Amino acid sequence: MPDLAARIAARIGAKNVISDPALLAAHLSEWRGRYSGQTPFAAFPTTTDEVAAVVRLCAEGNAKIVTQGGNTGLVGGQIPDGEVLVLLTRMNRIRAIDADNDSLVAEAGVVLTAVQNAAAESNRLFPLSLASEASATIGGLISTNAGGVHVLRYGMMRDLVLGIEAVLPDGRVFSGLKALRKDNTGYDLKQLFIGAEGTLGIVTAAVLKLFPRPAARETAMVSVPSPAHALALLHRLKAATGAVSAFEVMNRLSMDLTVKNMPNVRDALPDARVMAVLIEFEAAHAHGLREAIEDALAAAMAAGEVETALIAENSSQARDFWALRELISAGHKPEGAQVSHDISVPVSRTPDFLTRANAAMEARYPGARIVAFGHMGDGNFHYTVMQAVGADAATFHGAALSQDVFEIATALGGSISAEHGIGVARRGDLARFKDPESMALMRALKRAIDPDNRLNPRALFE
Repeated sequence: MPDLAARIAARIGAKNVISDPALLAAHLSEWRGRYSGQTPFAAFPTTTDEVAAVVRLCAEGNAKIVTQGGNTGLVGGQIPDGEVLVLLTRMNRIRAIDADNDSLVAEAGVVLTAVQNAAAESNRLFPLSLASEASATIGGLISTNAGGVHVLRYGMMRDLVLGIEAVLPDGRVFSGLKALRKDNTGYDLKQLFIGAEGTLGIVTAAVLKLFPRPAARETAMVSVPSPAHALALLHRLKAATGAVSAFEVMNRLSMDLTVKNMPNVRDALPDARVMAVLIEFEAAHAHGLREAIEDALAAAMAAGEVETALIAENSSQARDFWALRELISAGHKPEGAQVSHDISVPVSRTPDFLTRANAAMEARYPGARIVAFGHMGDGNFHYTVMQAVGADAATFHGAALSQDVFEIATALGGSISAEHGIGVARRGDLARFKDPESMALMRALKRAIDPDNRLNPRALFE
């Protein structure tokens, strides 16, 4: 490994190869402290050619690679365990913006907020938005097929990528940076790298899809008496306004713990006994939008779907609403032993999932505390089960609880991972819950493209 580090340093510069444990520490554990690892050294290439050179040198030295961007992943796939760590954070250029084509070319290490800002400077919108957007990088977002709060209107990261450049396991470069909406010339090869978690290639740049900036945006927060009422409200607002861009739910405990554990967070709906819903609306013009929202919410209240409704009067109030939602993950982190899930079910089955899962958790572990929140508009819940108040953490068996959650989601036609990926955390669950034909095809692709299991060798597969 020292020889390999020296060869890589000779190619990309000594300042771009780091082995000092103190400098590596921040890259060897994720923010919750659930996954930690080790690496002989880290390489920080600054160009695609340098990434290719690093990969070729690792192949010659029979060394395996784990790639990392902003280290915001939640399933451990970005943490090395003896592999060479390749960090793409110094590949951070916006290469081009073509406003007339509604597209932008960004390198893998560009953080999401920089892409959003670059789009805004050209009077365009890049719609992906999530809590870690100030540190999450484009390469990581592509590799995990990130979702966020606007999937309902704009789709997943997979829907926002027009072209990809990636370094293959032998150091060759896949040059697929096309900015086309239509290209019917065989396999759509860029899709192989989206959601592959770095196992088939290292994404170095991408052409991203932009949209017109909405001229009008409104934000509302409402309390609902049940998940079934939230679902009815979703369909009412979509039909009445045609402008729903986000529909986020938060159960009572998720809000209570966020207010308790996070400074300067205000509960705008303290009378929401069961669940609050945060809704964002976007439109090309402001005329009539707020009136349509008010009319729809009034009708929902008359129908018993909504108990209390607030519409933000200014951007500061809207930010307060969003702060409560975006800080939920950090808000329940201090609450003792817990196991988190990122499941999806058909939107129509979202109330069924919550009803069945809550009952199963109580039966398996009486007194279980449930934090349920997330993107009900696209069927995705972040569902955390926490130890009972005053209970011994040793009595909390998260693996058994997770199996119950996954079985319920699967029975409803759902998935064990909606937007966080598999990484190393869910490899066994993937093998159990993914159908055998899909697993066989995934393994065949991995063997064909990376026969030596060079890239991210512990992700996805056991």
